[in-house]
Amino acid sequence: MIFSHDTEVALLSAANLINTAPTSVDESNSATGPDRLETVADLDAFVKQEQFSGSREHSADEVAAVREVRQELRRIFTADEATAANMINELLAKAHALPQLVRHDQWDWHLHATAQAAPLAQRMGVEAAMALVDVIRGKELERLKVCAAPDCSAVVIDLSKNRSRRYCDTGNCGNRAHVAAYRRRKSAVE
Repeated sequence: MIFSHDTEVALLSAANLINTAPTSVDESNSATGPDRLETVADLDAFVKQEQFSGSREHSADEVAAVREVRQELRRIFTADEATAANMINELLAKAHALPQLVRHDQWDWHLHATAQAAPLAQRMGVEAAMALVDVIRGKELERLKVCAAPDCSAVVIDLSKNRSRRYCDTGNCGNRAHVAAYRRRKSAVE
């Protein structure tokens, strides 16, 4: 394990949140494809999938706030170390984050830095920021990547021991790249 379990879970949730935005890339290098976080029902499904606890508004404003955090997190994922650190500090300061140990539902002791009654977008952003603190402190920022497929802009958390993960989980990017490489090798032999 590279990071603590709750840090890994928070990093993966942050990547999953970022990847709800369109991740396909067209010829002009613009993001295309569906946005999987447009409605309250979309957010409900995401919150259930990622097992976020705490209060909810179930409103369009809540969806908009989460989408805003999604964009902030994408910028952090693609920033250099100093910029990422500043952005994380801003996220934590805006939320008046106060780390505390909690245990709830099926989760053993882990850190929360906001109250359960804080807005969902704030809790999501702070949870991701707390995990990203560990990434920066551990000098592991290179584990935050953008998918290596030329037609994909999804983010990747590389939790492999040898830092070799290159492709996202949003589609078949890795499979498509491997098949294309196989076909190139095969055609070169023929």
